[in-house]
Amino acid sequence: MKDLADKILRQGIAEIFPASGIAELTDRLTKPDRPLRIKLGIDPTRPDLHLGHAVVLNKMRQFQDAGHTAVLIIGDFTAQIGDPTGKSEMRPRLSKEEVEYNAKTYFEQAKKILDFDTNKLEVKFNSEWLNNLDLSIVISLLASMTVGQMLAKEDFSERYKQGTPIYLHEFLYPLMQGYDSVTIDADVELGGTEQKFNILVGRDLQTRFNKPGQMGVLLPLLVGLDGEKKMSKSLDNYVGLTEDPLSMYSKLEKVPDRLVDSYFELLTDIDPKSLTENARQKQKRLAMEIVSRYYDPDRALQAQREAEQIVLSGNTSNLEQVPEFLLSGINFPIPLFYLLKTTGLCKSNSDAQSQINNGAVKMDGEKMTDPNYTFNSIEELSNRVLQVGKKKFLKFIPAQEQ
Repeated sequence: MKDLADKILRQGIAEIFPASGIAELTDRLTKPDRPLRIKLGIDPTRPDLHLGHAVVLNKMRQFQDAGHTAVLIIGDFTAQIGDPTGKSEMRPRLSKEEVEYNAKTYFEQAKKILDFDTNKLEVKFNSEWLNNLDLSIVISLLASMTVGQMLAKEDFSERYKQGTPIYLHEFLYPLMQGYDSVTIDADVELGGTEQKFNILVGRDLQTRFNKPGQMGVLLPLLVGLDGEKKMSKSLDNYVGLTEDPLSMYSKLEKVPDRLVDSYFELLTDIDPKSLTENARQKQKRLAMEIVSRYYDPDRALQAQREAEQIVLSGNTSNLEQVPEFLLSGINFPIPLFYLLKTTGLCKSNSDAQSQINNGAVKMDGEKMTDPNYTFNSIEELSNRVLQVGKKKFLKFIPAQEQ
């Protein structure tokens, strides 16, 4: 039990608050007097979940495995208000019909991660209590915070400074989300780092209603495939939980090198410190691990083979037939255009630049558009396939594999 508690409180955690409650939470995980009630609220603003949602769902599953109760709240009421968190302007309000449609898909997707045993999971819609909330309670909630406290929320503060309108109904969102914690008697609330303000509101409201204040467990936001912004469907930098194995694999094997370790930590049970593979091998292993998790190892292996076939389409269907190039013959760092010349795929630097500008150069099937893109080490190129046009291919091999 202690090992599982350590994993819950250390793996992929950004912050636990209040700090004074960490010892209590550790004790209650190792010597439970009753199952903790672990709250996670998800607003059905879109019909699909992605790996960014999986980060907090995975943490909730760890609590379930330790014998605690997951309380998954589908925010069908709060979604109609719109969470202002992370927005530079008012979030468009969704209709009841849109919310109901989106919510229908959440259960099947959540089953890919959570244990749906009725003893370990409660699923609730917050419209159950918020639809019929007495006006006196609403006034009491509004009276629990000042305008100054609301404007301390980063998103509101920035909009106020910039003169961007803030609508009164937006102030209701953190109060409604906080009231969810009061209603379900949450002991712990999970959320991304951007949810700290809302979780603190819930903790404060619980004490105002003479209940123990919940603890907050914050998890890092998963950076999307663009390597810059948090994973989001609207930014098209996401991997959906319901994507087919080939699409999922193809996206994940191209996760930027600097993000691979964080993906392992937040999305798998593998400690990134235990990995010994080179950068390219780690990308492929990551893709295999995650596809296996949401499908099975056979489907993952099939997806890997299909991805390799796509990379090699136009040349050969057999990976072993692709010419190999020994990386020990390259001096790093090396820009892409010079790499093409060095390997003999292009006759000259100018030919290489022309091929890149014409969109004829691909790395593992992905088009390369910057002639000056620089590779800094053998690890960045190991076991990758460089392609020019439809018939020229090379697979880079590190010296130790010869």
